[in-house]
Amino acid sequence: MITVKLPDGTPLELPDGATGAEAAAAIGPGLAKAAVAAVVDGEMRDLALPLADGEAIELVTKKSGDAYLYPMRHTAAHVLAEAVQRLFPGTSFAFGPPIEDGFYYDFELPRPLTEDDFPAIENEMRRIAREKAGLSRSVMSIAEADAFFSEAKQPYKVDQVRELASQGETEVSIYQQNDFTDLCRGPHVHTTGEIGHIKLMSVAGAYFRGDSDNTMLTRVYATSFPTKAELDAYLERIELAKARDHRRLGRELDLFTFDDAGPGFPFFLPRGMVVINAIRAAVREELDRLDYDEIATPTILSEDLWKRSGHWEHYRENMYFTEVDEQRYAVKPMNCPGAALVFRSRRRSYRDLPLRLAEFGHVHRHELSGVLHGLFRVRAFTQDDAHIFCRLDQVKDEIQAVLDLIDRFYARFGFTEVHKLLSTRPAKAAGTREMWDRAEDALREALEGREYTLNEGDGAFYGPKIDFQVTDSMGRRWQLGTCQLDFSMPEKFDLSFTSEQDTDERPVMIHRAVLGSIERFLGILIEDCGGDFPFWLAPEHARVIPVSDRHADYANSVREALVDRGLRVDVDARSESMGRRIRDGEVGKVPYLLIVGDREVESGQVSVRARRGEEVGSRTLADLTKELAALASGDASA
Repeated sequence: MITVKLPDGTPLELPDGATGAEAAAAIGPGLAKAAVAAVVDGEMRDLALPLADGEAIELVTKKSGDAYLYPMRHTAAHVLAEAVQRLFPGTSFAFGPPIEDGFYYDFELPRPLTEDDFPAIENEMRRIAREKAGLSRSVMSIAEADAFFSEAKQPYKVDQVRELASQGETEVSIYQQNDFTDLCRGPHVHTTGEIGHIKLMSVAGAYFRGDSDNTMLTRVYATSFPTKAELDAYLERIELAKARDHRRLGRELDLFTFDDAGPGFPFFLPRGMVVINAIRAAVREELDRLDYDEIATPTILSEDLWKRSGHWEHYRENMYFTEVDEQRYAVKPMNCPGAALVFRSRRRSYRDLPLRLAEFGHVHRHELSGVLHGLFRVRAFTQDDAHIFCRLDQVKDEIQAVLDLIDRFYARFGFTEVHKLLSTRPAKAAGTREMWDRAEDALREALEGREYTLNEGDGAFYGPKIDFQVTDSMGRRWQLGTCQLDFSMPEKFDLSFTSEQDTDERPVMIHRAVLGSIERFLGILIEDCGGDFPFWLAPEHARVIPVSDRHADYANSVREALVDRGLRVDVDARSESMGRRIRDGEVGKVPYLLIVGDREVESGQVSVRARRGEEVGSRTLADLTKELAALASGDASA
């Protein structure tokens, strides 16, 4: 017999080898009929797979909320493939997984496919849904699957079968509905009639297995939701997101640009650097408050260093290399080895700990051109990293301080809904199981009393981590900061400190980033606020607009008075019409437009127009300066 644990902690005894489906049947016939998948120790699985003693199991039904979306969309991907097979005979199929907000399928088609084909494909998908065909699962040996897909002239499925064989697999699972058969692990809903309300979203090119040496395939992105109301709400959010696309706003607001001379390498313009520097200044305020020391480490370090740190084994595909004086070097993809060398640069005592070393490190990572996406996916970015070296008995306090820092800092930018995910040991990991258990236990202890989600198997190769996600104004969730515990790197670099007993001891290393990538954070912030930054963060706090040339001197004196108080102010004295200059200020999302004409010159006042629509009216220069300086102090509500 085995015992599994249900979501409420209740134990459930089952025969050895029992499956998720048998667990559902043991609970009750209603659940046996409704269940479509099982979440086992945090991993979504097919109901046909056997359970092991001690596993935690949650059965997924249509009432399971977001968990139900995975099998529903997985089946929708198969229905998409079947529809394409019916409409475009001779199509070859590659991969078709569920993803966040939807699903996709990669095809090699007999002719190019465009969005003009979407109505016909959607109609065929709905026809298949109305058929309510059941999905049947079967198991084939590797040899049988190879022969089956070879005969079906599906080369990408044959490639997948042979890849699984090279990994030691001896059999594979197959799903079939109607005349469509796919190599698939599952899980799925029961019939094609349960795929919800579908919508094809876009078409793009994608290399097979993401390798540019392979064939370019056609990727169709789509989504589905259980109800039409949910689909409509999602499509509304998509339209809003398009209007707030940071790539478009970045150009329109003169924040950043890209050039073919360096794909994936952003060029920040003066206004963009104002925002970047304001973000850095806000981070530095926290560093000073929490007794961090700021360092800077080299961009290029020897290849041997990266082999020693473990990045060579786990990360070299994403690294850039060069040669200097016949020695191989690598451009750093991460900052942590440099911080380890700084710690090792002199003898450390227990009195030095915790030692908190912060760095705005510019890192480079090779990304395939197909995945580059504005500031969200680039090849060079700045990490607001810190590495904390401490004793084991200091770990809990240090991590809790990081948790408090991140909650406080995100709130300053208006992100008050922070989700914490505890990510544990991945399949490929450095260090011993004992080392990982110690690290995971330390993070769990630090998280006591806080809400968090367990994210099994998604830790960094050198240690478990807490990831931080925020929800933006459009309901989208973004991964930002991280806090990672590392017992491995101090050993690799032979780091030590002198204890109170005058013996050498190994420090614990905590990796933490609040924003992750400053550039990516800027992109998220642009889309969250639509480019209408909080006042303290705006690249231009106010713009003075003289009615005519004779008011230019007064306009400049207004600007000087405001600049003297640390405000960012420009004068627009162009020969354009007054209406055009006001319109340009509004389009440029300048928070306040300050109009000065004869009346203002005579009274020593300024006519204030707020971009957000508030009726401000006239202000004396002294009052205006005081009010704007208070807003610029960093109040996120401004």
